[in-house]
Amino acid sequence: MKGKVAAIVEEAFVYKEETNFTVLKTSLFFSSDGFNAYDSKGQLVFRVDTYGPDSSNQGELVLMDASGRCLFTVRRKRPSLHHRWDGYLAERMEGQKPIFSVLRSSMIGRSIVTVEVYNNNPVEEYQIEGSFEQRSCTFFNAEKECVAEIGRKVDINCDNLVLGKDVFSLNVKPGFDAAFAMGLILVLDQINADDYVKVNDNQVDVEPIVADDPHLSP
Repeated sequence: MKGKVAAIVEEAFVYKEETNFTVLKTSLFFSSDGFNAYDSKGQLVFRVDTYGPDSSNQGELVLMDASGRCLFTVRRKRPSLHHRWDGYLAERMEGQKPIFSVLRSSMIGRSIVTVEVYNNNPVEEYQIEGSFEQRSCTFFNAEKECVAEIGRKVDINCDNLVLGKDVFSLNVKPGFDAAFAMGLILVLDQINADDYVKVNDNQVDVEPIVADDPHLSP
């Protein structure tokens, strides 16, 4: 990336070298749904837990470091026509202003996730293209440079077996805030879940998160 990139969440998570994480969805059940992210040495770096549809904090997620310290909170903005989520440093307090917003705006034939970061002047904008449901996304800055990527995880010890969607990779480019990238995964996961509605007790996929990325297979 061109120039020096300031931390969005915390300087400690802005790495000088390209960094790969393995992200694990920790549960398929509402009662304890979340993510763990591990570095290349297998050390836990980020974690998040949610507590299902009966939680008083429904619509609000907290990203923590390995020790359980709150890095930031993402909160669904209601009402919203664009699946908008706002991000707050540390544990959100009443009256606190968000440092970034994430929204999905749908147009005919395409769907784009846009991220606006407010803690710099002027406002920084990022776009996420691809399909999170298929674990294939690219994060771009305003100059259309790739700053992070989500991809399927491959087990090189088992003839390059492609693992399930509950284990995937996050590649973060030098100078981009890895904590911020992980937070965007939380929002993408929630938006993706919103694209499934129950019709007569059956789940129907009404609109996957797919943008017009020419690098993706049809």
